[in-house]
Amino acid sequence: MQKIPTNSSPPAKAELPLDLTGPHITAGASAAHRLYQALCEMIVAGLVRPGEPLPPSRTLAKQTGFGRNAVVIAYERLIADGFAEATVGSGMFVAARIPARAAEPKKAMVVIEAPRQGAFSLGCTLIDARALQQFRAFVGRRMRVFGSEHLHYGDPRGSCELRAAIADHLLSARGLRCDPDQIMLTTGTLHALRIVLSAILQPGDQVWCEDPGYPAARNTIAHCGYRAVSVPVDEHGMRVAKGRTAAPSARAAYVTPSHQFPLGVQMSMPRRLELLDWARQAGAFVLEDDYDSEFRYDGAPLMSLAGIDQLQRVIYMGTFAKTLFPGLRIGYCALPERLIADVTATRAALDRFPGTLMEGAVADMLNSGAFAANLKRVRKLYREARDALAETLEAVSDGALSVPVPSQGLHLVARFDPSVDLSVAETAKRAAGAEGWLLADTYSRARPLPGFVLGFSGHTVPKLMASAKRLAQESRIALGRRKT
Repeated sequence: MQKIPTNSSPPAKAELPLDLTGPHITAGASAAHRLYQALCEMIVAGLVRPGEPLPPSRTLAKQTGFGRNAVVIAYERLIADGFAEATVGSGMFVAARIPARAAEPKKAMVVIEAPRQGAFSLGCTLIDARALQQFRAFVGRRMRVFGSEHLHYGDPRGSCELRAAIADHLLSARGLRCDPDQIMLTTGTLHALRIVLSAILQPGDQVWCEDPGYPAARNTIAHCGYRAVSVPVDEHGMRVAKGRTAAPSARAAYVTPSHQFPLGVQMSMPRRLELLDWARQAGAFVLEDDYDSEFRYDGAPLMSLAGIDQLQRVIYMGTFAKTLFPGLRIGYCALPERLIADVTATRAALDRFPGTLMEGAVADMLNSGAFAANLKRVRKLYREARDALAETLEAVSDGALSVPVPSQGLHLVARFDPSVDLSVAETAKRAAGAEGWLLADTYSRARPLPGFVLGFSGHTVPKLMASAKRLAQESRIALGRRKT
């Protein structure tokens, strides 16, 4: 230890400039620890100089009101950490060399905009009060019989109980026959997409994507290192012949055949068979996103693509985000038998296995009939919201907007004439303060159409009608200005 001569050192300050309450002090810590932190802050800040003597422990105890023992402990820690030096017979001194104060780092300005929940926002849901009461009861019962399955890592596919309940649901609702072993639970459709693509593709492989289509899926495909190839959509769904021309060596196709997002068309049976023929011939797989098939308002839905294919080349993806509520973060996929091992291994490598606490309660909802009853009740509410929104938009826009009423789903598309400049829709949406999407934002390479993608689920009818009036009025105004 370096000895500091006492005759060359200035006398110790009568009182040290200690801050015992600042942000550098740990609330609730011991007196010795808080004093140590205050002494360190004082030394590093340069409020006392290297080599300057520190007051005797009794003097500092009197100044701070701490016990002498706390002062001794704080001084000992200062010495151990190199902030102070002690010389027998001379006393305690600030170390001759102390660490320089690091420059205060600039706080990163990270702006993450949370999804908005205003009228027309997509992805909002309602859950019937009776269904919510039942769900709470199921969760409570599952917690009361808390089992050992929550105390260790589980099956990467999720609980067999919920997978069996989903398999029964898919058979009755979508005509899809599969074994529970073919079901994998995920946190949602995009999670399923990421896992499956990682198992079946190599970096750089091409994936057909609908154009217009779901931007989040396209972004996920690109983020995972695959090449999204835009394939145009018409009134019959994805134009398979265009896909063959644009990317004949594609290894997968992502489609929304039951209710194309965003246009709302159903893929025709000839087009479905054409897509399945391509997959078989190319040795490729079709990823079917059946995101809102449970919300069919007129007639029976077409059989799922996976049901037609019998899970040979189609991977089926669904979610409880819309049928129950997004906060569950539970989705699922149904896999061809040949892919079970590879996809399961990929899932285990990515995040081991899904959360277990809510699985039992969701299985109870499905098995008890509460899930089906909730769907029946909210489907009626969504139909009323859809009709009110469509009627208000068409009436108030005075022909400026065309609003085809969808027979399925949780959103509708309101369009201007194709000849209208895209800026008209953007101007009207901004002036109305409307949520939802611009239709043009769902296009990639195809010529975009002017209009809006508007969600009607999870919003009250009065709120939808008031927002629809504003959007329709501003659409008329923006269109009039453009013409003049």
